[in-house]
Amino acid sequence: MSEDTDGIRARYIDPTEEQGRLLFTSGIEGPVTMLNLLRFRAVADYSAHPDLAPSTPISGKWAYQLYADHTMPYLAAVGGSVTLAGDARPFLIGPTAQRWDLVLLVTHTGLGAFLSMATDAGYLSGIGHREAALED
Repeated sequence: MSEDTDGIRARYIDPTEEQGRLLFTSGIEGPVTMLNLLRFRAVADYSAHPDLAPSTPISGKWAYQLYADHTMPYLAAVGGSVTLAGDARPFLIGPTAQRWDLVLLVTHTGLGAFLSMATDAGYLSGIGHREAALED
């Protein structure tokens, strides 16, 4: 986890309301590629989404795969794609205390397409796998 400005350990899983407002009022036009740096939990935490929990505990990595499998049709439906998915490695230049498990680049045709997917009820029905999977 990262340390916030007040010294409290913070998880960065979803944007804040302010961050979302800034993005959607930024005036960005055309395709948008989002960088995702993901750190998985050792064991997925489905406490907030027991309806999605598998019958036996699974790793955060496996829970994220369930999320990805669920999400791909929604991403494709709005013209989006995963441009890069790869194991994260230690930084050549950067903080040595940070560790990531997976790096994703996801490209959307525009902010409107992203918002359309992100608010789709079908897509949202599987978001709990993502939340269970990610430590940060």
